[in-house]
Amino acid sequence: MKELDVLAIVGPTASGKTALSIKLARALDGEIINGDSMQVYKGLNIGTAKITIDEMEGVPHHLLDIKEPTDSFSVAEYQRVVREKITEIRERNKLPILVGGTGLYLQAVLFDFQFTEDRVDEGIRHAYYEELERIGPIAMHAKLQKIDPETAAEIHPNNTRRVVRALEIAEHSDTKKSSEPQNKGHQAVYKHMILGIDVDREVLYERINKRVDHMINQGLVNEARQLWNDGIIDVQAVQAIGYKELYAYFRNEILLDEAIDQIKQNSRRYAKRQLTYFRNKLPITWIQSNHSLEEILPRIMSELQESPQ
Repeated sequence: MKELDVLAIVGPTASGKTALSIKLARALDGEIINGDSMQVYKGLNIGTAKITIDEMEGVPHHLLDIKEPTDSFSVAEYQRVVREKITEIRERNKLPILVGGTGLYLQAVLFDFQFTEDRVDEGIRHAYYEELERIGPIAMHAKLQKIDPETAAEIHPNNTRRVVRALEIAEHSDTKKSSEPQNKGHQAVYKHMILGIDVDREVLYERINKRVDHMINQGLVNEARQLWNDGIIDVQAVQAIGYKELYAYFRNEILLDEAIDQIKQNSRRYAKRQLTYFRNKLPITWIQSNHSLEEILPRIMSELQESPQ
């Protein structure tokens, strides 16, 4: 345990990462770093299940609300900022604890991923977005699938910003996006352990449905409406699940009940993709969540005594 540089806690949406992370941070004298790509945005609180001040129980949290909703945010930027934060936390003799469900972001921090920040021809990018407007996200994703199927498999068709970026790289550079990480991203940068929360599928889906109902009761519709009224439209932030469906409701494309059902369905699908990514890409020590935190905490503390990666 004394040799551990970083602890990471991962799991699908609604798996209980927040509660577990607070318990471990208090037990291990740790500070928590946000590992969710959407919780970096100000104003996206209810829909991203962002932790509240009361829920933090005095544990320091980092990388929440660091971006305006109109800002873009890349995995390369996340990697740089988090590594700086890890150094800062360790200099205080505290344990950095990465907590979140965005697998690629956490993987990029913990392993030797390298990213190219090539300048983009704005004319080419504009042409792609015009094409996207004409043919729609499904056809655009299918185009990427023909050119670079490995990358396409990792990107949801609705994540149009990433689809366009992948097409830019695939068609206008010497190296396809999927081939960039070859001989990169396998070597650990830190001595670390990744704990994953494993939840039975039926239980997880029930939790997700209840969480969405709770978000609606908390005022998610009003939160999304405020973003809409502020002109926060067609930007990366509001592509998050919970906002994009309500935006369709605001455009009178669907009824509110349909939007809520779509949020639940898309959240369940996202959880499935998260689990697939975690199991295929990360060396995780899985913790069953069918017991209370008090019951599983001793097991976790025992796991932490083992040699880190």
